[in-house]
Amino acid sequence: MSKVDRRILKSQEAIIKALIELMSEKNFDNITIQDISDRANLSRKTFYLHYLDKFDLLDKLIEEHINKLREICEPASELNAVEGNISWFEYFERNYAFFSVMLASKGAPFFRSRFLKFVAQDIKNSWDMMEGKKNGINEDVILQFFAPAYVGIVEWWFTNGMPYPPHIMNEQVGILLEKNLS
Repeated sequence: MSKVDRRILKSQEAIIKALIELMSEKNFDNITIQDISDRANLSRKTFYLHYLDKFDLLDKLIEEHINKLREICEPASELNAVEGNISWFEYFERNYAFFSVMLASKGAPFFRSRFLKFVAQDIKNSWDMMEGKKNGINEDVILQFFAPAYVGIVEWWFTNGMPYPPHIMNEQVGILLEKNLS
């Protein structure tokens, strides 16, 4: 990696860190590019070299995390529900600052809808819903029941300061899923 690449990466990391810190203090709508630049100790010009505006920054940040979760899902989809979710809860824990801000009331409301859409797609792609279908429950009803429940449990976990470690959350959620999908 060249010196220029490291500088670019360092600038982007500073901008992202600044945004997350600011979002823990105030509403996204009230954050300015100047606020982000000042907190990151960079010029506005440097900010604009990397992002079109604060919405572009937030969108790219959200997309990056959704893509990482998607990558985690791919190998996990071959495992059962209990084994598969551990990676998500570990990822959530490692990225606590981002997810707690995004899921908190001061966070970005559109993150929740993106996350919900992603979870619904993951459920549709990787969960076995045959038992539910055999019991006469439509796939879209199953998705609308479980996706918000999953997002809700993740929100609860963050807003309560992660009261249980990732492996316990994985185990608990896995049991709930297995009992309700079979």
